Amino acid sequence: MTIRSQKDLELELSKLKDFTNPSFTLEQYSTPAHIAAEWIWSLAMKREVVGKTILDAACGPGILGLGLLLMGAHKLYFIDKDKRAIYLCMENYQKCKKEYEIGEAEFILQDISLFDEHVDLVVQNPPFGTKEKHLDKKFLEKAFQTASVVYSMHKWVTKPFVETIARDHEFCITDVWRYDFPIKATFSFHEKPVKNVDVGLWRLEKINP
Repeated sequence: MTIRSQKDLELELSKLKDFTNPSFTLEQYSTPAHIAAEWIWSLAMKREVVGKTILDAACGPGILGLGLLLMGAHKLYFIDKDKRAIYLCMENYQKCKKEYEIGEAEFILQDISLFDEHVDLVVQNPPFGTKEKHLDKKFLEKAFQTASVVYSMHKWVTKPFVETIARDHEFCITDVWRYDFPIKATFSFHEKPVKNVDVGLWRLEKINP
């Protein structure tokens, strides 16, 4: 089997297992399949996937990294500090491997600050930093140390912060996408079945790699 279109990719990603009891503290909101598919397809059209070694930071169930493997990435590092997330990611990887010929995966249970490999690309939908202050900053700083190209998703209201930290680390913003990110009612305090959060996806590239 092969992935022939963005729609095919979205369908496969929609079949992956998601959190059944997500952590409020860790801000475990998985990237929806339609957003993940558009994101990954954009990378593939830029020739940034096939044969590449990539880090999926704060991977959760692994929807971004697995999508990249389905599109021809050579190797994915999946990193998350939550054991349940890593186990779920491993389960989803095995499911994809049964149906598709995909690349290598390494699953790492640790804090992002301890990751010390260099990769071609970083993709991340990290915690937005609303529960643990400046957590989004921590992920961006590690990403800038790890690869010369970074795709990172954040709340749209933090746009000035993303622009500033990119400039401070000598990265330029080459592309920006904006999404309504649907978050399903998971916790008791949620008042609506689905809440849309205004988010941005930034492509950042090292100015002098």
